[in-house]
Amino acid sequence: MLAKVLTCALLGLEGTIVEVEVDTAPGLPNFTVVGLPDTAIQEARERVRYAVRNSGFFFPNKRVVASLAPADFKKTGPAYDLPIALGIVMSSGQLSADVSDLILLGELSLEGKLRHTTGILPMVALAYQKGFKRVVVPAEDALEACLVDGVEIIPIESLAQLAAFLSGEIEAPACPARPLEEGTVQTAKGVDMTFIKGQEHVKRALEVAAAGAHNVVMSGPPGSGKTMLARALTTILPPLTNEEALEVTKILSVAGCLRPGTALVKERPFRTPHYTTSAAGLVGGGHWPRPGEITLSHRGVLFLDELPEFGHNMLEVLRAPLEDRVVTISRSQGSVTFPANFMMVGAMNPCPCGYYGDSLKECRCQPSAITRYQARLSGPFIDRVDIFIDVPRVDFDKLSGGHNGEASAVIAGRVMAARQVQTGRFRGTRLNANNDMTAPEIKKYCVLDPAAESLLRTAMRQLSLSARAFHRTLRLSRTIADLESSEIIKAHHMAEALQYRPRLSP
Repeated sequence: MLAKVLTCALLGLEGTIVEVEVDTAPGLPNFTVVGLPDTAIQEARERVRYAVRNSGFFFPNKRVVASLAPADFKKTGPAYDLPIALGIVMSSGQLSADVSDLILLGELSLEGKLRHTTGILPMVALAYQKGFKRVVVPAEDALEACLVDGVEIIPIESLAQLAAFLSGEIEAPACPARPLEEGTVQTAKGVDMTFIKGQEHVKRALEVAAAGAHNVVMSGPPGSGKTMLARALTTILPPLTNEEALEVTKILSVAGCLRPGTALVKERPFRTPHYTTSAAGLVGGGHWPRPGEITLSHRGVLFLDELPEFGHNMLEVLRAPLEDRVVTISRSQGSVTFPANFMMVGAMNPCPCGYYGDSLKECRCQPSAITRYQARLSGPFIDRVDIFIDVPRVDFDKLSGGHNGEASAVIAGRVMAARQVQTGRFRGTRLNANNDMTAPEIKKYCVLDPAAESLLRTAMRQLSLSARAFHRTLRLSRTIADLESSEIIKAHHMAEALQYRPRLSP
């Protein structure tokens, strides 16, 4: 007897509907799963066998074949346990039900209980896109699944409960209320700017970076506050919109990084990979590609401390994501594209010993050693960074003084006002901030007054700016003008943007 049950398959953040066909036939007892299953699905045979038995059903003493179609799409993960088990119960004549409009997701324990399953949110969203209105999910994941509007979520705790529901013995369990509300508020957990003594020019640079989602590299001696400033950046960024929160939640769900009990991520990601991280850990990879740190920091901040220590090759793999806002990982079986729209914040010492240019401690490095150290950042990588800022040592008077600087809430207000200007400017497009602008938008929105145009022409000649650096300077000056609510980029806006160009070599 043949039974058909529907589920979802994901590859990256994309996927397809999978039809699970289960057939039982006379012959030597055997249980086979076909259709490009990975190891987790092959191991599901024993989980399903005992889950069926411990749920009050018998496992047929026949030849059992479960086919996952389409057969040319790789199936990964344990989310196929429930549809396979239900298919066996129906195929062996122990249950009769119409499940043609139902999508089933979930991993089974040996006793037949449904466990937490990764990737629930993108799979429910896929089911909705394909026109399905009812999805069965583990009760533990129901809150996450309810983020998708327009789908009836059926939270189930066990295979036995699902069979009772399909046979009409019990009503559908109640689904929790949708946790998504308009006006999602971000709970910032970084260091408040008011507690950072001195470094006013660095705070200003971070304010500009936050207002336009620009990339930043901070250079200074050890202990000057670079890491603290980077962590404070999260407290002045605008809150996640509902759309952005859903994007971040989908990524963390697929990666298995969603904290238990968390339905919707309301904080911008702040990722701090160590410089010993592999290239696959940074950009994503594996036999079947998984998101890396740059995707896990989507819509947030990727903080690279000790930037030159990441090595030339590691930094070069960041060049395409910094420009394209996506990362594509190719394998012989195909390619997967992950989103990677993040703010890159780097921190580095100016030389190997860390004290080149310091006002108190003398640098012990040879000029050639300083040049080699700074040369770890290639020209193409530097071209993709908008703001280079020196972070000097903070003197005693500022550290011991009782005066506090501006609070993060005050700075965040100005950043939010600038972002609202950009939201109105880019309404109807896929752009979110000034750093997303391409050449057509730059030509349209970056209007210079004569003095600013003359200053930029001079800078192009004297600083030897590349075409990419030219466009990035225009984007940055547009953000500075937005902070002043100026329609036109003026000379002092351009001057501030140009002062953030790198001056690394001795």
